[in-house]
Amino acid sequence: MSGLEDAHEHLVDLIREMQESGEIDVESYAVCVAHVYAHLNRAWNSREFKGELSKKQWEEFRSYPKDLEPIA
Repeated sequence: MSGLEDAHEHLVDLIREMQESGEIDVESYAVCVAHVYAHLNRAWNSREFKGELSKKQWEEFRSYPKDLEPIA
């Protein structure tokens, strides 16, 4: 749940920034979207995990899911 909450927080911030300024530079956009993706990716990889993560598990959960086919 915390990974989804973190992704949501960063996505809301990105949307707010884009709405308020009317634009965002490509580099900042790429960093923000990558950050949101990283949280979503860890949330997906740890979806069945309960408890406290070890450093090794956290690193494993950072990898791209092998059981999820890209749609686009």
